[in-house]
Amino acid sequence: MHSLRIIPDGIYLDGTFGRGGHAAAILKRLGVQGRLYAMDKDPQAIAEARRRSADDGRLHSYHGSFAGLRGMAEQEKIVGRLNGVLLDLDVSSPQLDDAARGFSFLHDGQLDMRMDNSRGESAAQWLAGVDERTLAEVIKRYGEERFAKRIARALIAARKQTPLTRTGQLAELVAAAVPIREKGKHPATRTFQALRIFINHELEDAEAGLQQAVDALAPGGRLVVISFHSLEDRLVKRFMRRESRGVEIPPDLPVTGTVGQGRLRLIGKAQKPGDEEIKANPRARSAMLRVAEKVV
Repeated sequence: MHSLRIIPDGIYLDGTFGRGGHAAAILKRLGVQGRLYAMDKDPQAIAEARRRSADDGRLHSYHGSFAGLRGMAEQEKIVGRLNGVLLDLDVSSPQLDDAARGFSFLHDGQLDMRMDNSRGESAAQWLAGVDERTLAEVIKRYGEERFAKRIARALIAARKQTPLTRTGQLAELVAAAVPIREKGKHPATRTFQALRIFINHELEDAEAGLQQAVDALAPGGRLVVISFHSLEDRLVKRFMRRESRGVEIPPDLPVTGTVGQGRLRLIGKAQKPGDEEIKANPRARSAMLRVAEKVV
């Protein structure tokens, strides 16, 4: 909330509503003229947002990924007018806690993993047809799993005997294929992360959403992003740095006139949760918050 620098009559976007924790905190700081736009891929999240907006005319909800931020902003005529955009990347706690959503290896359920389970291909459907090489590439790229080939081989072999349809089943197969255990981490953690990121196009959506967020911000508006793993954080870090530098000219190229400045100014360093926050909310332990302000 401090990083968003909320003004009472400002216009803000919560691009990942979840169950409304951040939205409630923003609305608490907004005056009667303020507005908050909430987006989320998850139909359940948007149902909650719409329930709340029935009692609060300042809240406007949209079902969809923040990768479609531009269309929403154009529809609402708020392009270049947003005072702040908050993106809380990764999966939400309600999604993890609901076994039926298929995100967690700790709760057995249908192997779905779609943030928007009203459309697209589930993890089980994708695993039913993927070839071993592609599966290994996905696990290695999105999970940074060094045993990706072993895991892919084991899953394809198991699939020949019975379809891969349950999270518990997948977790057991991965655990059996991984020869070395990381301290304090379930052996299926990286594989589940990889499949979830791939199924939901998370990195592609993040890249598109960040770009569109900057387009929609007013000068002086803040972009605040929370990420939870290295792939996301690297993407956010590189994007903000690139946008803060402006046009990069090769050192040996003669240039006359003024080179355009970047659109963003970095605000402080990346922030991590403190011990007290981690104690109160263990899922925050890997969170990384980065902030930038639109200059032009």
